[in-house]
Formats: sequence, C-alpha cells, structure tokens
Amino acid sequence: MLTLKLITEETEKVIAGLEKKHFKGAKEAIDQVIAIDRQRREAQQELDSNLSAAKKLAAEIGGLMKQGKKDEAEGVKAQVAELKETNKALEEKKAKAEEDMKALLCTIPNIPYDEVPEGSCAEDNWVVKSNLKECVVGQDTVGNWDCDPVVETAKLPHWELAMKYNLIDFDLGVKISGAGFPVYRGMGARLQRALINFFLDEARASGYEEIMPPTVVNAASGYGTGQLPDKEGQMYHCGLDDLYLIPTAEVPVTNIYRDVIIDEKDLPIKNCAYTQCFRREAGSYGKDVRGLNRLHEFSKIEIVRIDTPEHSAESHKEMLDHVEGLLKKLELPYRVLRLCGGDASFTSAVCYDFEVYSEAQKRWLEVSSVSNFDTYQANRLKCRYRRASDKKTEIAHTLNGSALALPRIVAALLENNQTEDGIKVPAALVPYMGCEYIK
Repeated sequence: MLTLKLITEETEKVIAGLEKKHFKGAKEAIDQVIAIDRQRREAQQELDSNLSAAKKLAAEIGGLMKQGKKDEAEGVKAQVAELKETNKALEEKKAKAEEDMKALLCTIPNIPYDEVPEGSCAEDNWVVKSNLKECVVGQDTVGNWDCDPVVETAKLPHWELAMKYNLIDFDLGVKISGAGFPVYRGMGARLQRALINFFLDEARASGYEEIMPPTVVNAASGYGTGQLPDKEGQMYHCGLDDLYLIPTAEVPVTNIYRDVIIDEKDLPIKNCAYTQCFRREAGSYGKDVRGLNRLHEFSKIEIVRIDTPEHSAESHKEMLDHVEGLLKKLELPYRVLRLCGGDASFTSAVCYDFEVYSEAQKRWLEVSSVSNFDTYQANRLKCRYRRASDKKTEIAHTLNGSALALPRIVAALLENNQTEDGIKVPAALVPYMGCEYIK
C-alpha cells in the first residue's frame, strides 16, 4: 500500500498518479486519508500531553501526603483518574483511526511511474518490442498494431491438435473436476514437464534460487502481496482452515520476506518457483477461453526479486530480458507491451506483458506479466532492508514475473509448429523431450 509519507508529502503527485490509473474518487480518497491521519496525530499529541501531565501530578501526590495535605492529595488523585479516563478514550480514538486508515489504504491502488502511458484499456497499451518488426514506442499501440505473423501450416487450433495427438483430455478433466481442469497425458504430460524443467534450468542459470513453496497460504500472506482484500472472490478459499489456494507463486515466495529486515549486501534477492496455480475467475464461455486459453488450474514458473530502490529498475530490465530470452529460445512470435495506466494491475508501479501469437486462433495470447511494485507490496509486508552506509532501515522494492506460464505457451507451440510430420519441437526443448516431433 502507499506510504503515509508519500501521500502527505507528495499529495498532488499521488492524486495525479491515481487518476492516471483511472481510480475513481482519487482526490476524495486521498483527502480522507489525510483527514484520518490528522485525527490520529491529534489523538496521539493529546495523549502524550495527558500522559506527561498525569506523571507530574502523580509525583505530587507523595509530597502532599508527607505534608499532611490529604485533601489536596485526594484532589490530585481525582485529576489523575480523570486523565486516565480521557486517555482511555483517546487510545480508542487513535486505534480506530489506525484501523480505518489501514482499511482505506487497502482500497487505494499503487501509483504508476512516469513511463507508464496514459490510457484506459488494453487497446491503449504500447507495443515496445517484437521479433516481427521494429516498433515505434508510443505510436504502435495495441489498437494500431498491424503486424501479425502468418504460419501457413497453422491450420488447426490447439484443442483439435491435443485430441489428434492424444495430448490433453479436456472432457476427462470435466469429469474429474469440472471445466478449466484439463488432464495432460502421454506426450502432452511430457511436454509440460519439459517446459517446467527448461524454465527452471534457465532461471537457475540466471542466478535465481529455486524455492518449492506451499500452494496454500493464510490470509496474512494474501494481504501482504495485495491479493486480499482486492481479489478475494478470485481465489479458492478453504473455509474450515481459512487458507487460500495460490493464484501464483508470487504470493508464498514474496511472503518469505514478510516482517524481515535484509542486509543491503544480500540484495538483490532472486528466487524462482514452479507451482500449480488456481484462479476461480478463469471460467467463462466463448472462443477466448476455449482449450488452454483460460484455466482454473495451471502450471507456472515465477521469478521474484527483492531489491533496493536505487537498483530495482535495473532488476526489472534484467527480468524482462530473461523472459524475452525464453521466448526467443522457444522460437515463438512475440511482442512486449508496456501497459497503460488504466490496464495496469492494482499493485504495480509499472508492468510489461509478453504475448505470443496463436496463428490458428488469429490472436495474441498473454504468457507473462513482469512488474515492479516499488514499495507498495513491501510496505504491506513490512519487508525492509538495512542500509550499509548508516544502518538505517528502509522499505525494499519487490518485483515479479511469469517465466513462464505454461498453458498458452503450449497452445502457441502446438499451433505454430504443426507440420505433416507432427508437432515440431523447438531445438531448446529437444533435450528435455527426447524427440524432435510429437507424433
């Protein structure tokens, strides 16, 4: 969440940032934060003053009693008792202000960096890079994009190819669990495992420590990374134990550093994790969610970084380069989008999406989002670092990205690599698959 320091010292900047993110009632929300903070500070000041006064009065009581001034001592005692009652009310007022403040700040999104484009929807996102053509940043928006690849062999959509080569059984998934829970089998299961191992090996080669976290988290973890309370309805909830199935490994991995102070010399921290991911909101109807396009459960490799404010932009660039390198090695047509303010996520300060092209479906499929959250998540997590220069503690920056999510990668690989000899396996995956074609 946004820090009070930022809100009170750079109020106009915060309001402008929220308006860029198309957050309704930005000024009213920030005015309310400032008003609640004023109430809290006034209660604290009065409380401090009363405590000081009560301490002085209490010191007088002993002296008055020694002087035999019992009635005066009783009068001072009454004053102390009255101050204690007032202080009790002030403590309650202060606690309520703090509770109201926390609840309000949870409803206010992060503010975007200056580099984030103006815009209200996905059509306004900037295409900043592609392996298909040179991009003119700011001119090539998604709405103006006019360069889609043509793969002559890509005639069948992936769900038909999955049936043809007995790779994925969607009907069996419906029988066992419901829509959005496919069953991978044979070479389909091998392709999943090959991609998982390939992505993890590439992450390790780039210096990421592999983590194997739980796939259920408590509410505090969901709150720490911003899934709660913002996306509560999108997560699977185990009511009896009050635990949530994770929508991404970002949640458990980032929460490793909740309530932790990290030495600056240990930054940046680089973690990766393979997990199953669960999302209730995924289910819908129509061609855009057919097959692997939108699932309730899927596999994903996530990369997470904790860094200093001075170095986090460089970390973000390195993460973007890492994801792009994966797509190059998979030989897929891709483009990179810088999301506009209105399409950026609730918690991100800047976000880039990677999309691969599905020739059979004639559409672009998002396969990764790589975000810098600045201090927004870390403030909720109380994730701090100790500066080497003066040993003071500061709020860290958190970053994460998919590297990569499997379903749409599989869809694009199947559709774009279909040949008369079967599905051609990209050279980078051949050592993992043990074959050059899926037949």
